[in-house]
Amino acid sequence: MMKSTALKLTATILLITGFFVSAFSQSQINVVTTAVPFLRISPDARAGGMGDLSLATDPDASSSYFNLGKVPFNASPGGVNLTYTPWLKQLVNDVYLASAAGYYKMDENSAISANLRYFSLGSIQFTDAYGNNLSTANPREFGVNVGYSRKISDKTALGIGLEYIYSNLAGGYSSNGTSYKAGTAVAGNLGLYHDGKNEAGQGWAWGLALSNLGSRIAYTNNADQKDYIPANIGIGTTYTKVFDESNKISFGVDLNKLLVPTPPVVTGNGAVDTANYNKYHNQSVIGSWFSSFGDAPGGFSEELKEVQASIGVEYTYNNQFSLRGGYFYEDKTKGNRRYFTTGIGIKYNIFGLNFSYLIPTGGAGATQNPLSNTLRFSLVFDFNGEGASNTNQ
Repeated sequence: MMKSTALKLTATILLITGFFVSAFSQSQINVVTTAVPFLRISPDARAGGMGDLSLATDPDASSSYFNLGKVPFNASPGGVNLTYTPWLKQLVNDVYLASAAGYYKMDENSAISANLRYFSLGSIQFTDAYGNNLSTANPREFGVNVGYSRKISDKTALGIGLEYIYSNLAGGYSSNGTSYKAGTAVAGNLGLYHDGKNEAGQGWAWGLALSNLGSRIAYTNNADQKDYIPANIGIGTTYTKVFDESNKISFGVDLNKLLVPTPPVVTGNGAVDTANYNKYHNQSVIGSWFSSFGDAPGGFSEELKEVQASIGVEYTYNNQFSLRGGYFYEDKTKGNRRYFTTGIGIKYNIFGLNFSYLIPTGGAGATQNPLSNTLRFSLVFDFNGEGASNTNQ
């Protein structure tokens, strides 16, 4: 009976996190999946309006989510970003991601930062094998990150962070001698940012980020049932063109790849499939990061398909109003998420608002995004609005 309940919960979780799992087609057999996929949801409406572009964009109060190296380059001494993201709004009204981030500059060269992501999966009804209602639960997950960033030159900064991850999907239930518990993990984050713009604010910037580098997570006491968390490497660049004191435009591209092994292809041979699964599942954490660059059954060409691309643009007027657009691309054999985004930003003194809207695209086989046709927003507090160098803080 409880086994059926656990399976019902698992199916529900997969539906909710379907954003990360493909609508399978004949050619789609090696989608890379992880536990706690909420860590891959963009937690900021500004980045969300630019196709999730974030690694080398102008620093703001949400920088610690994406690239800790950007934090010391904020013009203001401190700031806070609060974001609310509805999830699967077209189907349910109680699933959401709430996030908060902030930073404080201790001096011109160093800063501390922190952020929180809280993912509520709403209310889930448990049933037995016959469909009879048993009880309800409220699965939830969160991640807390604290970081320290420092300039290592006038143009370059490095940041490091420590993250705690908590995931309670079926805690307190048991079946056939197996007890389900909340899963926890600890991870690290690294960020490098180089600001190559001139005094007028025109030029190139680039960023590199390693995120969620940490332990695997388990929901039982069985050591063989630990799952990978979404370790990721990302690199991005942005170019800013300044027309005059009131007008500028930035455009850029980010490339991201999960540092998670590719699941083995099912052969139908029980002994072979068991051996392949054990090899996939029992790698060391550090070993899995390196193996993720060369373990795809299709070789290097398949590894390239695991790279996701974000392309975005932002026009800013008078450091008070921004228009944004972007596109996110994922190969059809690795998730098939493809969508356009648009957004606006408004800033007045110490307050700011960012809005973003996601427009799904692609053919009939494209995966429907849980954020499709959903408006999400961020509220920004700038501790020193007079000194801000851009409208995004």
